[in-house]
Amino acid sequence: HVKLAESGGGSAQSGGSLRLSCAASGDIVSRACMAWFRQATGKERERVARINTRDAKTEYPDSVKGRFTISRDNAKNTVFLEMNNLKPEDTAMYHCALHRLYNNACSASWSLYEYNFWGQGTQVTVSS
Repeated sequence: HVKLAESGGGSAQSGGSLRLSCAASGDIVSRACMAWFRQATGKERERVARINTRDAKTEYPDSVKGRFTISRDNAKNTVFLEMNNLKPEDTAMYHCALHRLYNNACSASWSLYEYNFWGQGTQVTVSS
């Protein structure tokens, strides 16, 4: 069983930066697809970033591309989300999630339903 714990959330001004961390129990992090999702009040959970921790391949939706960077430290079983040039619309609860790799790759669909393990989330609030 894998446990995920997020940290690093808080408040920032528009244009500011925050760095989120997701610590995982066990050594599965070195061979997993780990992702960040976010959910704003009254909205559906949406993808933010994901990384194949085996080959470090990353993916981002257009909404955060160029502003957010996901990375991993397999030795520390931790994944990070560096968020720069924050905007008020980035305000949400941020969750990290994990699923085991499929043939050494993340799932093709990037559906949140494919992620077996989830953290409790950390709140990010961006003011204008």
